[in-house]
Amino acid sequence: MYPYNKKLVHNAQALRKNMTPEEKHLWYDFLRKLPVTVKRQKNIENYIVDFYIATGKIAIEIDGIQHTAPEHSAADAARDKALGNWGITVLRYSNADIRERFHTVAEDILQHLGFNAADLKEKE
Repeated sequence: MYPYNKKLVHNAQALRKNMTPEEKHLWYDFLRKLPVTVKRQKNIENYIVDFYIATGKIAIEIDGIQHTAPEHSAADAARDKALGNWGITVLRYSNADIRERFHTVAEDILQHLGFNAADLKEKE
């Protein structure tokens, strides 16, 4: 279990209730169907990651256009480094990736988990 900021618990709960359309798409159409537990809006240290898969130590971030700004890029790099210190790999996808390349995103996540689409179809 990772340390977390108790002051962020309410924010994480609110974010779970108010997911972006891209987060909803990834969650309902892919992540919740995986044969591993995926947490939404997981509080780790002083951060809230969009999705977290403990078995793979993978955090998934869905980034809006604001993340292309230099100040956000620096903050994202610091966040990724802090999470990396816990052995967590951060996978970042843009909203456009989710909308326009959904299957590619899903395949990338599967690859990081050591699964492939054929594995999942056999388990259904």
